[in-house]
Amino acid sequence: MLKFNGAWRFDTPGPIANGVSAEFSTLIGKIAAQGSHQQAILEHFKNFFAGATGSTSSWSSSASWAESDLEGYMSDAAANAPLFIEAFYDACETLHHTHPDHAVPDVAVINRVLANHNAGYQIRPPDLVSQNAQEAIEVTQEPLSLDQQAQEIIQQSLKQSEQLLAEGRTRQAVQEILWLLETVSTAFQGLDTGSGTVQGKYFNKIADDLRKHHKGQILDQVLAWVTTLHGYLSSPTGGGIRHGTDLSKGIIIQPNEARLFCNLIRSYISYLMAEHARLSKA
Repeated sequence: MLKFNGAWRFDTPGPIANGVSAEFSTLIGKIAAQGSHQQAILEHFKNFFAGATGSTSSWSSSASWAESDLEGYMSDAAANAPLFIEAFYDACETLHHTHPDHAVPDVAVINRVLANHNAGYQIRPPDLVSQNAQEAIEVTQEPLSLDQQAQEIIQQSLKQSEQLLAEGRTRQAVQEILWLLETVSTAFQGLDTGSGTVQGKYFNKIADDLRKHHKGQILDQVLAWVTTLHGYLSSPTGGGIRHGTDLSKGIIIQPNEARLFCNLIRSYISYLMAEHARLSKA
């Protein structure tokens, strides 16, 4: 069983997102197609989805009836998103342990389905986490000083980072958002800040130039924080994102840490984009 807020078992926080049930049904069909025990697999999933509704299931008279009955139980279970997700996950895990010859969707596949339909949940074994409490920091979609092509790059990278987080690929998610931070910083190249021109071409030099021209101002302090975080994530004995991880001293980034890093960097990107617009107008 997945771990989540116990109150959700008795008072649903909401139904499963549209589209998830259909994709899970397709996955079950692919699982059942392996070998000659199609009905047995369908009955297996029936038991779990029936349990999610507080009822029990009995053996159907044929595979086609088992498929139809399963759809009914899934439809009823869909009223409670956490129990619906748990039923599918537990059914897959149990089947994997009892019949290791059957391939079943792993956590990454399940999370990808949930993310594709904005279900608002993510499996981080042994927990089912509501993403409503960990929503991504919003980045302004149309900064006035950045052209449309640059904006498309930014939004695509932000989406890719969120997708990687949803799939549990924490290092790649942070790597993508760190790349975006470095990319956004290049917008300051050649910018006249009023007290000097930004000469740097790379993140650290650009940050140094901006700090030099804004001593004692908020931008100076923010860039100090950004540079510290960038340095930590780049270091082999820190996040190991840019220069590889020290195999003896490196740190594995946990999901909650990856979310923290991604949200911090997203907030810094949003701030830097707003500052770029302000300085460009000035």
